[in-house]
Amino acid sequence: MSKSSMRMRWRIILPTIGLLLFGGETYFSYRQWQMERSPGRYFWWSSYRLDSDPLNHHFPPRERSNTEWDLHEIAHPGWMAISSVLSGLPAFLLSKLIVAALSRLGVSQVLSFMIFTPILLLVWYYFLGWLEDSRKAKTERG
Repeated sequence: MSKSSMRMRWRIILPTIGLLLFGGETYFSYRQWQMERSPGRYFWWSSYRLDSDPLNHHFPPRERSNTEWDLHEIAHPGWMAISSVLSGLPAFLLSKLIVAALSRLGVSQVLSFMIFTPILLLVWYYFLGWLEDSRKAKTERG
């Protein structure tokens, strides 16, 4: 293996691991959503509620009673979600800002989360891999 391919190793490994964690949690959350009696307006990515209709154009506003329980609000996220969020925290924070801004314009939070979060995670993990590859290259040189 050449030195240049060794230096690029973390720039490939970290984004791959990060996207696999995000994809795994997304798949698990989607399976949970499918098992609901009447999947509808809200999609839960781990313990994050995403609204598919933030301006109430297609669903009537849901009234909440004091006796109604939403299990997602008290459930703890799994290891994939925790690992993904903690290791990609800057990407998730920026994604949250983008999703909130677009939802004010009526864009589905589910759609914007599923588009922007993986892209931001890819950039974040690539940056971390680049830092690690650069550090290793400096130690090899001197």
